[in-house]
Amino acid sequence: MTIEITHTRREGTLIEGTSRGDGSAEILRQREYGRTQRQPFRWSGNLDCWYLPHSRDHATYTPSLELLAQRLRDAGFEVTLTIDNADRRSFSDAEKEREEKAEGRAERFGGYAASAARNSEAEWRKSHDISERFAAGQPILIGHHSESCARRDHARMDNAMRKSIGDRDRAEHWTGRAQAAANYERFKKDPGRTLRRLDKLRADLRAVEKWQRGESAKGYSRNPDDPELTIRHEELTEEIAHWEQIIKDAEAEGVKVWSKADFTRGDFVLYRGTWYEVLRVNPKSVTIPHIHNSTGKHVVRATGNRHDDWTWTAPYDDVSGRKSADEVQPPQADAAEQQEQAEQPTPNKELVPAEKPTPVADPGVGANGQLSMVLVLIASKNSRRSRKRVLWAMTRRDAQSVCGDPRTSGRSYMLTWTDRPGVEGTDWEWTPDNGSLDPVLSDLGVTPRREWTAAPQAPAEAA
Repeated sequence: MTIEITHTRREGTLIEGTSRGDGSAEILRQREYGRTQRQPFRWSGNLDCWYLPHSRDHATYTPSLELLAQRLRDAGFEVTLTIDNADRRSFSDAEKEREEKAEGRAERFGGYAASAARNSEAEWRKSHDISERFAAGQPILIGHHSESCARRDHARMDNAMRKSIGDRDRAEHWTGRAQAAANYERFKKDPGRTLRRLDKLRADLRAVEKWQRGESAKGYSRNPDDPELTIRHEELTEEIAHWEQIIKDAEAEGVKVWSKADFTRGDFVLYRGTWYEVLRVNPKSVTIPHIHNSTGKHVVRATGNRHDDWTWTAPYDDVSGRKSADEVQPPQADAAEQQEQAEQPTPNKELVPAEKPTPVADPGVGANGQLSMVLVLIASKNSRRSRKRVLWAMTRRDAQSVCGDPRTSGRSYMLTWTDRPGVEGTDWEWTPDNGSLDPVLSDLGVTPRREWTAAPQAPAEAA
């Protein structure tokens, strides 16, 4: 029987005419084929033939197929080799098929995940049912007539639990695969990714046009009469038109595509969640203060930063918004900075005793756990203070409510609590309360204290 090796852009590289046990599989499975010369052929039950992965919609690497044909001939097979790189499908048709296959994978993988989850639950239930026999802590009675049965039950219980864990892991794996397949189209058509893809495709098209004119591109030259250049030019033109239409559709739906015309020097640009002042407007990006200046800030201006002499470029495809200088409010310190910069209390309101307090019993000792007293303190990412900054004393239950409220945390600070703060004056100190969190306390119905007495204890980390 003759083995037929064919390649077209429409179908990829296919091998037909082989049969099980004829010795061709050992040759086809060698990882020495394809454009990378590291790919093996694979068998497809749907196609009922061998195929080379990722060979569709690409020109073939002819020396690789010639090497394969020669190896099959040396093994005694009659081989024909047919290559037609001009036979191709349009890019839109190819992309539509890829999206349909991604939808099919999402549905199929979702079924795998559901099946594995059911199996995991069944095996767990099986193990649990067996364990009921030993719920009271009955040990294996050595030498008793029940010993062998008890050991078999332990083995069955262990095997069922192992299967349950394995099926649970498989369910998580297939759930992730299903989610990735379901997100294929959304990620592929993301405006930022699409704009970056268009930049690369246009650069590739310019290189092909240079080669067709007999010029050098990408560091080397090609034969202007090579028919592959004509095919590649058609492919790139179709692909660029396809993605440009995707961008037009996104703009019609309200997506803003930023460009040089949208910015002037002194504007503010939203880049990766932070507003930066625009230092210079470039054809493909805006120059902004370096991103290292954004730590703990919502707005980064041109001056007044740690690294004023450093700059960064934000490409337009990664920009999320624009404001004029008048629309940006004057820089405001975050809550942590406000706590640090608040006025110091007057002497007659000073709550910290001038002398070290006499150690007495911890107010929380002997009380219910949730009603024991703890200290609520400020933890700031940029603080270099050697002492903890304590705001209030309150019950553990109230502290959990206050610290768990999203309004008590920001970009660079958060509230936390501890029942072992260490020694006052050495490990922690009271910090002024500027009242910015009074609405939170009011909503939660919490009345804090500003005094604390505790027995000496070793410093401990906050909860």
